[in-house]
Amino acid sequence: MSIRIIARQSPLSQLQVREAMEKFPEIDYRLETLSSYGDRHQHISLLDGEAPADMFTRELDEALISKRADIAIHSAKDLPYPLDERLEVIALFPPFDQSDSLVSRDHLTLEQLPAGSTVGTSSAMRRKELLALRPDLKVVGIRGCIEERVSQVRDGKIDAAIVATCALKRLGMENDISVVLPFETHPLQGYLAITALRGREELKTVFKREDVLHRQGKVTLVGFGPGDPELLTVKAVKALQDADIIFYDDLIGKDFLDTLSAEKYYVGKRSGCHHAEQDDINRLLLKAAREGKEVVRLKGGDPMVFGHAGEEIEYLQSNLVEVSIIPGITTASALAATTGVSLTQRGISSSVAFVNGHSAQPIVPNTETIVYYMGGARLAQIGEALQAEGWADTTPVLLVHNVSLPDEETFETTVEGLRSEVKGQRLKVKLPVIALVGDVARLRHQGASNIRRTLYTGLVCPNPDYIHTPLIDIKPIDYAVPPRESYDYLLFTSRYAVKHWKGGFAGRIVSIGPSTTQALKTAGAENVEQTEIDDSYGVIDYFSRQPRGRVLIPRSDLALDIIPEGIKALGFDVKILTVYHNVYPRYVRHINLSNIQRVVFTSPSTIDNFITTYGDLPSHIEYVTRGRITAQHLKSRQNEKIQNIQDRPDHTG
Repeated sequence: MSIRIIARQSPLSQLQVREAMEKFPEIDYRLETLSSYGDRHQHISLLDGEAPADMFTRELDEALISKRADIAIHSAKDLPYPLDERLEVIALFPPFDQSDSLVSRDHLTLEQLPAGSTVGTSSAMRRKELLALRPDLKVVGIRGCIEERVSQVRDGKIDAAIVATCALKRLGMENDISVVLPFETHPLQGYLAITALRGREELKTVFKREDVLHRQGKVTLVGFGPGDPELLTVKAVKALQDADIIFYDDLIGKDFLDTLSAEKYYVGKRSGCHHAEQDDINRLLLKAAREGKEVVRLKGGDPMVFGHAGEEIEYLQSNLVEVSIIPGITTASALAATTGVSLTQRGISSSVAFVNGHSAQPIVPNTETIVYYMGGARLAQIGEALQAEGWADTTPVLLVHNVSLPDEETFETTVEGLRSEVKGQRLKVKLPVIALVGDVARLRHQGASNIRRTLYTGLVCPNPDYIHTPLIDIKPIDYAVPPRESYDYLLFTSRYAVKHWKGGFAGRIVSIGPSTTQALKTAGAENVEQTEIDDSYGVIDYFSRQPRGRVLIPRSDLALDIIPEGIKALGFDVKILTVYHNVYPRYVRHINLSNIQRVVFTSPSTIDNFITTYGDLPSHIEYVTRGRITAQHLKSRQNEKIQNIQDRPDHTG
């Protein structure tokens, strides 16, 4: 049999080809070598994570894809992950040495190197290990073939270098080894990999007798579900019964595990108490698979939901171990079943998000239902984050301990109840706990038709039941305060004008309504005169009964001219002073309007900004306005919509 082989031009690569093919003397082969991208671009450092994953294999892969060669032979750790889908590793030959060695001038050991010595490496992992042992050394990136790296030490360009021991031995450079280092090296270090076009089964057969891939076990990630063994899938039970070794987490039924014949290894990672770190778990899984065992990684819930499955899959597959996944019932689904609360409900919730509640800064997705996993230690922070994002204080929250287990307990609270933990009023909740937030939780005690979701668009929400998404924002500005003698009346038409007024309270102080009056009194104003009707026309009516004089109106730049023009018409001298800007908010939380029954508008600008945000005034929503001017503006915008529809060309006939 004759095979065309492609490999890199370096002496080490050619020795690797000879070493691999000496195992198969019956095969005739023709070797073609080439310079890889990495060989031609030695200025690219391998320490900063910027190097292309396929920098040493790209040209070899192209030779296989173009059918210029049948196989390529690589150092296995140079393979990119993921491999080009047109290619596959058809054989993996085991290493004779996986260690790293130190090459240094005068054969100094790592301990003997003087502080500040320069040590070269091409591996970020080696740099980390080295600095953990000798933080006083200077680590630099080195490139080039092994001979060139060793020459940099001999020539005094660097004091030492870290090199794979197997590479030095293959090149007959054992005498340059100062000491073998106690580092954790790459799992594929020393392995030789053969790649070919996918589907070349005849080539797999040729190399099978030396290949370790077909002798490896595989790893199956299995979801145990929320805790009740009866919720395991049939496929999961079969995988567990066939396993040689099971690595299991917390919340796995110990009684059920005792019925299985496999070896069991606990690798739980409860908050603040890690029996095994993730890197250690990865290595344990790989080691067991390399030993030919059928391995099950058993995780609570579903392995693909907050189970670190992605990290384990990438680690194993990048090290050429076969992985399969068997899903489990995730805890949120079990919570919905055990409480009878659907995660989604027509007219209430069209979307649900699963969130890791363990984060220091809780995330609040823009959905109608949120399920927080692992959030028991962060309930107060979750409540604060929800409130800051406009969730109503009265939004119900279900907290469920040990979902699906005999000692399951459900606690009911609200977003404000979560926040109350900040005040020391701790909820009596057992851990671990999962939290469901959203109006769907009302379905435990109410019919869906009785739940009305109201969106409030003003700055300060007066009702804890409302969803609060402000559609205006206040931006303060600099301005000059007119002298006291320049006005007789000081008219405040909003609490924000009071907040941003920089002058004193002199003359006759007039307020448009109770909230503005309260703001004035809080700010120190005395003898505030409040209009009988708290809208623009009420202000004009008030001034119609007052002595004529000069009126100063601190207000926003977007305030309507109804009040100043109306007062002018009565014979008053009116001056407008802009003390703040009314702007569109920098961030607006977009709400799914299909599940909103009512919207409250507090000013004409909230109506305009609502249309800017959502593009329309949906007809299924009830609109509530504050004040006659806001009501008139809403009617005007609704009439515009009707007119636009009527003015559209009819293309139906």
